[in-house]
Amino acid sequence: MPGAREIGLVGAALALTGGVACAVCYLRRKTLEPEKTEKEGLNGDGSRGEHVHKVTKTDTALKKPVISEPRTAGTQVLVLGLDGAGKTSLLHCFATGSLEQDVCPTQGFNAISINKEELQIEFLEIGGTEKLRDYWRMYLCKARVLVFVVDSSDPERFPLAKRLLDQLLSADSCLPLVLLANKQDVPGARGITELYEALDLGNVGDGHRLSVIGTQMKKGKSGASAGVQDARDLIIEMMSDD
Repeated sequence: MPGAREIGLVGAALALTGGVACAVCYLRRKTLEPEKTEKEGLNGDGSRGEHVHKVTKTDTALKKPVISEPRTAGTQVLVLGLDGAGKTSLLHCFATGSLEQDVCPTQGFNAISINKEELQIEFLEIGGTEKLRDYWRMYLCKARVLVFVVDSSDPERFPLAKRLLDQLLSADSCLPLVLLANKQDVPGARGITELYEALDLGNVGDGHRLSVIGTQMKKGKSGASAGVQDARDLIIEMMSDD
């Protein structure tokens, strides 16, 4: 359990702690252990370490992807959001711990796999342009956690983000949601309280475990910002829950 990051909501009341606001449902999604696909690496002392062992990126999505049979429980972290929200940069920071250079926006699909001790976590990002949004719901059946990224400095697109998010949550009534209010460092960015209200997250529904975290990118080798690290740690905990 994410512990102190989860705060119960009563009615419309919202409690904020640092950069994290979490709403916890009373129903939990039954999960299975993530599927192991590759041999994990070992540290010098024989213990299992953390590393990224697979990066796959497509530049286009002209062909309809092949969808496997739905699983009883997902094995992936599905990363979605409108184009320009910062999904690829966040995923890069999750994988490497920093953002050392500009990252090109994803025009198709972007996948990485991270090993954390005995746990393998698969992240799948799908681009947010209009032609790619049709693929979002196709991959919900494989998702164990949904990460939805919103550009908090672009309030004009909040209504569109809300509508698309509502469609995703309606398609899966128990899928855990981590909403990232990204670009908090940009002038005019809306805080997580404003974003929470704009996306009407109070009406998400009791079936969803909800967490809202403010994030921002900082370039260089000094490491990810606190919000990005919080989001990464929370996702790892959620994927490791039995």
